[in-house]
Amino acid sequence: MWNKIIKEYLDYIKNEKKLSQNTIDAYISDINKLYNYASVNNITNFFDINKTIIITYLLYLQRNGKSSSTISRNLASIRCLFQYLLNKNIIKEDPTLNLKSPKKEKKYPNILSEEDMEELLNKPNMKNWKGARDKAILELICGTGLRVSEIINLNIEDLDIDNSHIIINDENKIRFIPIEKNVMSSIVYYIDVYRTSSIATEPLFVNYNNTRLTRQGFWKIIKYYSILIDKEITPQTLRNSFAVNQISNGIDIFTLQEIMGHIDISTTHNYSIIANKIN
Repeated sequence: MWNKIIKEYLDYIKNEKKLSQNTIDAYISDINKLYNYASVNNITNFFDINKTIIITYLLYLQRNGKSSSTISRNLASIRCLFQYLLNKNIIKEDPTLNLKSPKKEKKYPNILSEEDMEELLNKPNMKNWKGARDKAILELICGTGLRVSEIINLNIEDLDIDNSHIIINDENKIRFIPIEKNVMSSIVYYIDVYRTSSIATEPLFVNYNNTRLTRQGFWKIIKYYSILIDKEITPQTLRNSFAVNQISNGIDIFTLQEIMGHIDISTTHNYSIIANKIN
């Protein structure tokens, strides 16, 4: 009888629920795992599986290191089957009724330590044009947390060498971002040594065709150096790392808000939460 029910259930989730084959396979696998767990606990009749068994099974998955998303999917698979059985009057009550999925774990963004960032900044070869440009870019994003769009849209005239500032023409206002001497030195070195011209209105960072660096080109640079230091890095990783490291070093949250260009202070405050979590 059970094989007949499962066959009908498969037909139901495939043809009526229109689930994909991958989802169907996952559902059946989850159901079989529940049945195996029940069997080990001396329950050989699937219809004897009750709410207590299901709860202990979910706890069993949790104890064995399964993620919240995996446990939630298992419960969804089990619930779908029992609701089907209830609707077909094969069972009198649904044992998954009122059972709640576990809360999803709070995932914090990948953050590079100051040591990791130092290793990253030491990778570009300053003896050639590409290395000098890349060094300036990496120093800038690691030292200011600027967005990709902000960096690639910079012109040479946005560089205030005398006051050690980068000028960002934000949609809402102009932001003056302070930069460390070593960051400014890398940028100036790239311009003085490797740029054939330094007209004020020209892009600060260019590609091999001497045109403005694109977002795609920027991502390729980050990807190249992430492989060299064997770390998963994106531009957002570096922006996040800058913010968290700054908070760890005692920066005022309102100053950080200005640097990051956040409209809402709560967005900046999230970095404080992350810093407290990982420190």
